[in-house]
Amino acid sequence: MIMIHPDEIQIVGLDLPVRIGVPTEEREHWQVLSADITLELARGFDTMTDELSCTLDYSVAANQARDLAAGRPRLLLETLAAELVGFFLEDDRVDCVEVTLRKRILPGTNHVAVRMRRSKRVA
Repeated sequence: MIMIHPDEIQIVGLDLPVRIGVPTEEREHWQVLSADITLELARGFDTMTDELSCTLDYSVAANQARDLAAGRPRLLLETLAAELVGFFLEDDRVDCVEVTLRKRILPGTNHVAVRMRRSKRVA
C-alpha cells in the first residue's frame, strides 16, 4: 500500500526583521526572528507540469512573510505566528500551513519558539 502525503514547500531559517516584545523598550528596536514556514499544497508536485503558476514562488512567499512581520509592532510571537498562518491559508493553492518562530531573548537559552499549524481540511 502506498501512503500519500501532501507535497510541501519549506522555507527554513527565514530572517524576519520585527519590532516585537512585551516591554515597550524592546519594541522600540528592530530584532531578527528566525522562521520556518511549511506550506502543504493543494496540488501534488507530480501534477504541476513544470509550470511556476501551479505552485508558489518561494521568493515571493518569503518576501510576503517579511513584509507582514515588519508591518507593525507586536507584543507576542503568538500573534505574529497566527497572522502568518492566516495570510498563507488565504491562498487557494495552500491546504495547510505550519509556522515556527524563534527569538533569541532568554539568557542561557539558544532561543524561545512558538509553533502553529492550521489546515483547511476537515478532520
